[in-house]
Amino acid sequence: MKLDRHWFSRALGLLAQRRLGRPGAGAAQFSGGMFHCRAGSRAYKLFIPSCYSGQPLPLLVMLHGCQQDPDDFAAGTQMNAVAEDRGCLVLYPAQSHEANPARCWNWFSALEQARGQGEPAIIAAMTREIMARYPVRQSQVFIAGLSAGGAMAVIAGTLYPDLFAAVGVHSGLPFAAARDLPSALYAMRLGAAGARAAQTAGQPIIVFHGDQDRTVHPANGEHVLAQGLRSHPQGEYANPATLAGQVPDGHAFTLKAHWLEDGSPLGEHWVIHGAGHAWSGGSKEGSYTDPRGPDASREMMRFFSAARRAGQSAISSPARTGPVPG
Repeated sequence: MKLDRHWFSRALGLLAQRRLGRPGAGAAQFSGGMFHCRAGSRAYKLFIPSCYSGQPLPLLVMLHGCQQDPDDFAAGTQMNAVAEDRGCLVLYPAQSHEANPARCWNWFSALEQARGQGEPAIIAAMTREIMARYPVRQSQVFIAGLSAGGAMAVIAGTLYPDLFAAVGVHSGLPFAAARDLPSALYAMRLGAAGARAAQTAGQPIIVFHGDQDRTVHPANGEHVLAQGLRSHPQGEYANPATLAGQVPDGHAFTLKAHWLEDGSPLGEHWVIHGAGHAWSGGSKEGSYTDPRGPDASREMMRFFSAARRAGQSAISSPARTGPVPG
C-alpha cells in the first residue's frame, strides 16, 4: 500500500490528540520541537491559540533576528497575543549556533537563494510539516521576520510562492540584496541598489522600517516594497495612497499603501520616524523592540487577513532550481 509521505506525522498528531485531548481545550499552547529534513535540521516553537479544536486555522511563520531565539522574538513582538485574538497558529523556526554563531539567518549567502536547498528549504519543509500535523488553511500561510529574519522571509516567500500567500518584513532587505558577506555589509550600510533588477514572486507584502535605523539602512525598506510591486503582475496598476499618523506619546509614521481595483491589498510601507533597528510597537520583554511605534504585529496580521494569493499562473519564481525537500 502506497502512503502519503506525511501520513506518519498525521498519525502521530492524531494519537497525541487522543491521549492528551485536542490542543486549545481551554488554554493556548506554546511548545517546542525539533525538525529534520534532507536540507537540514532546526528547532522551533509553535503557538496554538486556545480557540483551536480541530478546525482549519491560518498559519504565520515568524523568523527572528540576529542574537534572538523564538522565545525572545515571541516575547518582544507579542505576536502570540495577536494570534490568540485572531485565531492563528504561529511557527517560530530557530536558527542554530552551528549555522551562524550570531544566530542570524544566512540571507546573504548565494547558497540560500535557490529553491530546494539551504535554510529556505528547511523553513518551507518545516512549514509543510506543521500543515500536515494540523488543519491549516492552505491559502492563508504567511511569513514574516525581523532584520536577518526579514530578509530571509523575503527569500522564502520568493522561492516558495506556492506555499506563502503574503510576506511581512521589518527592518529587512530585498531579495538578492547580497551574494556574500562583503556585499551584505554594503547593502546594510547604503541600501541594496543592486537588487533593483531582481524579481520576487509578487505576493502582497507589508514593510516596516525605522528612519533612524543604523543597522540596516532605511532605503532597504523602499527597495523591498518597490521590488514586490514591480514583480506583481498587476503592480503597475496599483492604487497608491499616503497617510501620516502619530502614536499617542510615541513615534510619528508615514504609511504608503497600494491596493488593487478589487480592494485587495498589494503592499504597505510603514516608515517609523525617529525609530531605530527595532520591532515597532513591541514589548520590552524581548530584545530589539520599540514600544513607542505603531503595533507592527497587529498591522501585519490585519494585512495578512485581507491579502489574497495571486493566481498561481501569474506567479513565477526566477530562482526555482529543484524540488521541495520533505
